[in-house]
Amino acid sequence: SPLAVLDSLWELSASGEIFEHALISASRLLLALAVAIALAVPLGFWMGHSLRVEGFVDPLVELLRPISGIAWLPLALFIFGVGNTLPVFIMVYVGFFPILLNTVAGVRQVDRKLLAAASTMGISRRALLRHVLVPSAMPTVMVGIRLAFAACWAAIVAAELIGSPSGLGFAIEWYRQLLMTPKVFAFIAVIGLVGYLCDLGLRSLQRLLTPWAEGTGLQ
Repeated sequence: SPLAVLDSLWELSASGEIFEHALISASRLLLALAVAIALAVPLGFWMGHSLRVEGFVDPLVELLRPISGIAWLPLALFIFGVGNTLPVFIMVYVGFFPILLNTVAGVRQVDRKLLAAASTMGISRRALLRHVLVPSAMPTVMVGIRLAFAACWAAIVAAELIGSPSGLGFAIEWYRQLLMTPKVFAFIAVIGLVGYLCDLGLRSLQRLLTPWAEGTGLQ
């Protein structure tokens, strides 16, 4: 019942167990997002700026993108074993593609008039990247990061169910085996809450980094 779930939430919160597992999962998520951003954003700008590079990389991306990250669990478990590396690997794989594709789209949507004006002013390629391409593409890149976060947060539960001795996914499987259903639902509720709070943080970061992309201003 909902009351039993609330009682389990209180018990797990009082013991600190729920915060421990949530912190572990959130730290893995932040690490995976950082790695995915570091890999996907530079490659996305490169692909968006060069048709030759996109023609070479895009077939490989479209070959791998439809494969679910969960499908790699057996191989990843064999390579990395049980621990922190496996969930991080799965999340990097899942989060890489939304960031990459949105970065490419953001670069391709840059106003050609801005590029022509920059070229007329004779600015360097580095200045063009810093003052024109990055600010213009950043709103779309941030959308990709939010999509990647949602995909990663969904994938981490499945990865921790099998390949981790800690985290929210591990806790769900542990209490499921013990037939403690209220605690299972308590951790499921925490997954939703942590995901919501992290998305609020990403929205705030998006508004901070791209104040010029707030839309029409309609209330």
